[in-house]
Amino acid sequence: MTTYVWDYLPEYEAERADILDAVQKVFASGRVVLGESVRGFEAEYAAYHGVGHCVGVDNGTNAVKLALEAVGVGRGDEVITVSNTAAPTVVAIDEVGATPVFVDVRAEDYLMDTALVEAAITPRTKAILPVHLYGQCVDMAPLRRLADEHGLKIVEDCAQAHGARHNGELAGTMSDAAAFSFYPTKVLGAYGDGGAVITADAEVDRALRRLRYYGMEQTYYVVATPGHNSRLDEVQAEILRRKLTRLDDYVEGRRRIARRYAEELGDLCGPGGLQLPSVTEGNEHVYYVYVVRHPQRDEIIQRLKDRHDISLNISYPWPVHTMTGFAHLGVAKGKLPVTEALAEQIFSLPMYPAMPEGLQDKVISALREVLREL
Repeated sequence: MTTYVWDYLPEYEAERADILDAVQKVFASGRVVLGESVRGFEAEYAAYHGVGHCVGVDNGTNAVKLALEAVGVGRGDEVITVSNTAAPTVVAIDEVGATPVFVDVRAEDYLMDTALVEAAITPRTKAILPVHLYGQCVDMAPLRRLADEHGLKIVEDCAQAHGARHNGELAGTMSDAAAFSFYPTKVLGAYGDGGAVITADAEVDRALRRLRYYGMEQTYYVVATPGHNSRLDEVQAEILRRKLTRLDDYVEGRRRIARRYAEELGDLCGPGGLQLPSVTEGNEHVYYVYVVRHPQRDEIIQRLKDRHDISLNISYPWPVHTMTGFAHLGVAKGKLPVTEALAEQIFSLPMYPAMPEGLQDKVISALREVLREL
């Protein structure tokens, strides 16, 4: 049987009764769109983060898109972000009519190099969009200082950082608005698509609720400003309410697996060899994915697949600025050297809280064997 980096079935078996009860509750409620479950999840997710507002939307891409719109980003504006991210981060910027401006990431943690941001600011810059990648947070203090100095907005992309903390503050609580994805693979994942935006700003909250519902406010028939149809599904919301009570347990399960990887693979690390994830000072990593690095990445992945039936992922093999869909941005090869180097070397080991210990044993043993042969 093939081993993959993620599998929801072990978790589903453990939580099956609760998940099916959530579905039954919604179907029996008499309301399956923007009902009690969405309202309940929004209140509980906001409370988890200690902020005043949460707006559920249909997916993580639209969470970023609506968050940008709600803070005033639009056509002709520029948004500073990174190319070492999932394409939806940048797709969302493009969809509001803004232009993404890329800065490089740091070699030690693969996160936005905040020291490069100020030089990227122009008169057209409207916002900074840091991506809390792989499960840990960007250093937000310098970004906040720059935003205050230049009158910019900050929107956090927290799709991979549910429950992560930076100097004690939860991801999503250090900006004007923060976008989350609940795609099934996420630390807090639904059983389909889903997303949310959290904010402490009542006006941003009002704008988000209008934007996700065609642009309507007081009545279904009156559009205040053109918006979208981007509502969080009632069934997914109820499932997320149940899983939110277990979020801290999911995080601890991921950290337990990460600790074991570090213990069992640490002796194989060294210059020019395997590199394990580095946790930046002040960060509490949640290990959405367990990203390692090796200059012979492709050979390692192929041998693991051919010999041991282990299929690993690369997050991400193609930096966004190298994709044909963003060629119009004119970012030349070599402009983001760290990002481009990472794309040639990083790969992810299996990581999900319900992963059986025996499966981790298999991955560790196979990887050790392959690395010794290189």
